[in-house]
Amino acid sequence: MKRSSKRNMKKTTQMTFAFILAVVLFLGETADISATSTYGQLQEAQNDKEEAEEGIDSTQEDLNDLNQERADLQVYLNELNTQLNQASGELATIEALISEKEASIAQTQIDLEQAKEDAAAQYEAMKERIKFMYERGESAYLELFFSAASFGDFLSKAEYVEKLTEYDRNMLQKYIDLQERIRKDEQSLQDEMDALSVLRDEAASKQEEVSGMVAQTSANVAEYEDKISEKEKELLEYERQLEQSENDITVLQAKLEEEFKLTQQAASAGFTDLSDITFAAGDIDLLAAIIECEAGGEPYVGKVAVGNVVMNRVKSGVFPNTVLEVIYQNRQFSPVGSGRFAIVLARGANAECYQAAQDAMSGAAPVGNCLFFRTPIPGLTGTQIGGHIFY
Repeated sequence: MKRSSKRNMKKTTQMTFAFILAVVLFLGETADISATSTYGQLQEAQNDKEEAEEGIDSTQEDLNDLNQERADLQVYLNELNTQLNQASGELATIEALISEKEASIAQTQIDLEQAKEDAAAQYEAMKERIKFMYERGESAYLELFFSAASFGDFLSKAEYVEKLTEYDRNMLQKYIDLQERIRKDEQSLQDEMDALSVLRDEAASKQEEVSGMVAQTSANVAEYEDKISEKEKELLEYERQLEQSENDITVLQAKLEEEFKLTQQAASAGFTDLSDITFAAGDIDLLAAIIECEAGGEPYVGKVAVGNVVMNRVKSGVFPNTVLEVIYQNRQFSPVGSGRFAIVLARGANAECYQAAQDAMSGAAPVGNCLFFRTPIPGLTGTQIGGHIFY
């Protein structure tokens, strides 16, 4: 219902209420001064009630806006956390690749060192051959040829010289190739390490950036949580004002009379056994939330007692027969009407209220068959626990 419609209904109720009082005054059932005083008190109580209800409406709108903004931020935060997980995964993968590459480099370094030793040995051997050739020159080959015992031996020695020369050429080429391979392997490893280092720096930078965004968004969500908490406190204060305005003796007497009538009807009709009740999956969440709203600051037995009242209504034939319908029954629990119950239900009640709900659903009954509770007022008798009297 729109706020303007609510104001119109309140205005109509106020006019009707004023009309009934005027009739009472006209009939002369009370003295003029007393009636005027009563009318003034009732009028003031009605005004206070309207202000409290308007405050609840306004605060509820603010809460709705804050909850929507917080929900949007939470979606964004979830996306950021997904990005952060991806960035962390990428960084971990790169770190693993770097570790593998470092192991490969270590092994390659060993291979390169061996190759360098082989190259050095080959180089020394080639120097010795060159030195020998330089010092002896062609005379060494002539001596070799002249020492041949026959033409066949000569050909064999010539073939030997040719193969020796070819071997020298091959060894020189192998030396050159080995040096080139060493150079390329070293350069390739260095290039791969440089590329991985760049990737690691980029991944670390991205992780740091997203982490900062997550921290900032988390701070914003926490800020909205604080604002919502403040609005909850405002709602609670308006509820107290509303309850106080409804404590007018005339209104209260009519309300108590109706409640006592329901109590008598319930006693006559009897109560269903708890074992015959089938609970829905979310009943404990509903019960824990209403317990926190109505008795969050009460001692533990007071929390169980509120749950006891709800369960009594479920078992009674004069109230709805499910936890959901009992809690949402019109004008029975003020936190439901103000919207505070929805907030607590959305975030989940605290652990102690959940335990109290569990105890009540299991049969704990510190206030017996009481169907109502409220803050104490003069003349109302019952079982008082903490700041509530149960009757």
